[in-house]
Amino acid sequence: MKILFPLPSRDFDPTESSVPWRALIDAGHEVVFATPDGQPAAADRRIVSGRGFAIWRQWLRAVTHARDLYAQMADSDAFQHPLSFDQLDPEAFDAVVLTGGHAPSMKPYLESEQVQALVAKYMLDNKPVGALCHGVLVVARARDPKTGRSVLHGRRTTALTNAQERMAWAMTGLWLGSYYRTYAQTVQDEVTQALAAAADFETGPFLLRREGPERRDYGFTLRDRNYLSARYFTDSYKFADEFVALLAEYAGG
Repeated sequence: MKILFPLPSRDFDPTESSVPWRALIDAGHEVVFATPDGQPAAADRRIVSGRGFAIWRQWLRAVTHARDLYAQMADSDAFQHPLSFDQLDPEAFDAVVLTGGHAPSMKPYLESEQVQALVAKYMLDNKPVGALCHGVLVVARARDPKTGRSVLHGRRTTALTNAQERMAWAMTGLWLGSYYRTYAQTVQDEVTQALAAAADFETGPFLLRREGPERRDYGFTLRDRNYLSARYFTDSYKFADEFVALLAEYAGG
């Protein structure tokens, strides 16, 4: 199957993108990247290097395995030759993965009308859609043209939670300012407003350990029909395996 990965020009999360990418490639799928201008993207350098996180480096920097996967992804031919958002043809792909990230440079991707229109079509056409962290905002902002409502209306989802977003901001705000607040409104609050009921947003358990390839079932995800969501980089390995399994169901069907 051919899977679309739209990305911003820079500052996306390296774990939330590279871990699903590797799982999809290993499962035999083709991944096609797209960026606002058709130029290769770049992950958030701070999360890759850990510089600027001070005492929180071990908690906020991507783990070694994810950094290695990101280097592999960044060197791939597909990553180096992305489409532009203007070139996106919804008929050309079988599924879409919406990666996360929080720095302000995410906004051209999160606010892209082309990406939102494609996601809306896939949600309504029952094609697989996966979203992590801020990527869920793209789904929440995608509108059903018949009703004008978000395509998440009547669905269950998770996303970056208020607790996670506010904790990261509190840990770094003294010297990084609003680095962990992409928008004044939190992700959870905006996504919840798009739902039919506040109870349709699930926060999942509070997790203390770091993620990694040795515990691929660690984390929290939520599936509603063709839609799979996750909260944060700690859920990336579990999300990756479950999205591969979702694709297998659709390929078999």
